[in-house]
Amino acid sequence: MHIAMVGGGYVGLVSAACFAEFGIEVRVVETHPGRLQMLREGRIPIYEPGLQPLVESNVQAGRLSFGDDIAHAVAGADAVFIAVGTPPRNGDGHADLSYVFAACEQVAAALTGYTVIVTKSTVPVGTGRRIAELVNQARPDLDVDVASNPEFLREGSAIGDFMRPDRVVIGLDTQKPSGVERAREVMRRLYRPLYLIEAPILFTSLESSELIKYAANSFLAMKISFINEMADLCERTGGNVHEVAHGIGLDGRIGRKFLHAGPGYGGSCFPKDTLALMRLAQDAGAPSRLVEATVQVNEERKNAMAERIMRAADGVRDKVVAVLGLTFKPNTDDMRDAPSIPIVHRLAESGASLRVFDPVGMELARPLMPDGMEWCTDALDAATGADLLVVLTEWNEFRALPPARLVALMRGRLVVDLRNIWDPHAMRDAGFTYHSIGRP
Repeated sequence: MHIAMVGGGYVGLVSAACFAEFGIEVRVVETHPGRLQMLREGRIPIYEPGLQPLVESNVQAGRLSFGDDIAHAVAGADAVFIAVGTPPRNGDGHADLSYVFAACEQVAAALTGYTVIVTKSTVPVGTGRRIAELVNQARPDLDVDVASNPEFLREGSAIGDFMRPDRVVIGLDTQKPSGVERAREVMRRLYRPLYLIEAPILFTSLESSELIKYAANSFLAMKISFINEMADLCERTGGNVHEVAHGIGLDGRIGRKFLHAGPGYGGSCFPKDTLALMRLAQDAGAPSRLVEATVQVNEERKNAMAERIMRAADGVRDKVVAVLGLTFKPNTDDMRDAPSIPIVHRLAESGASLRVFDPVGMELARPLMPDGMEWCTDALDAATGADLLVVLTEWNEFRALPPARLVALMRGRLVVDLRNIWDPHAMRDAGFTYHSIGRP
């Protein structure tokens, strides 16, 4: 089989490499000159464990290629995947679909035969039908089907998520008079290796598939906001949020995942998808009060964490603050909507001298951070001479730092751990005044 992937960003590149690993010829269309040059030179523009060797092996095998010629990419393709960005529109929370529609118009102009146009981008309900209308208006002669195939890739473990998924969701136009059997067969063939491992593959309507993605991400974001509120309650009542999370997570109806207290969620999906679902629900006349509260709690959380740091330090003016971690989560260089951004800016505005380190995210973080920070070579370098130390991302290498070594390097003895990576007793025994989230 042969497919085209329009968009060589995070979703497009990971999906393309994994489909190529299935034995499918994949032609990636990337119009950003800098990113395309990197890909052609064998350099990966994003950080994702395992992606570099996967791309290299499939390029060498001739199954994966990169270019900017959309006509060449879609010629003879069984399916064309749209994997371009859908950022919030003009700051109002609605998904900006201009890149999706522009890509579909270019694809329609270049197609010469039957294909399935598949949205891999996260798009609101109704997008698939709008794409079908646009394609029909542009090329009434074309014979195409439109499908929705949302991604559920966690940054840091995306390849495993694609190869061993919890589920694959495929939405088809079940109202099409001519039926959906051709499109269903194309999608089945693309995902045949997953049938062999009995991965759940769910066929739905276009509308259900588009909504599943938003609903799933919003539900997970809601779990994060919930446990953060429970952490605040634990601090007021003497509870321990780790014990509370473990106790409720053992209930199979609730589950253990995403019950980790911290400074709030960030990244490329949760912030924009919760906003988009909130706006979609409001426009449909069925407002989601739970999603609205989730968004509000998360925004307030980031500001509250900056205030927490400053209260613990009795102010940060003229104090040296070591910051460990900037990316929104470990094992990625993604800085989109990272909680570190408002927190670090607030500390800088309050007069702190900042020494920061992140294992892979500093290059992307630089333009998002305040001027005058000191960018350090490692965690111990950041801690050297610091009056207080703040943990914003739970990288494993930070967990392994010996408290005694930190004590020897720091000038002060205050640690504010917003990810609960260290044992409170060990930190206290080492001589630290230690603040964590939701724990005594």
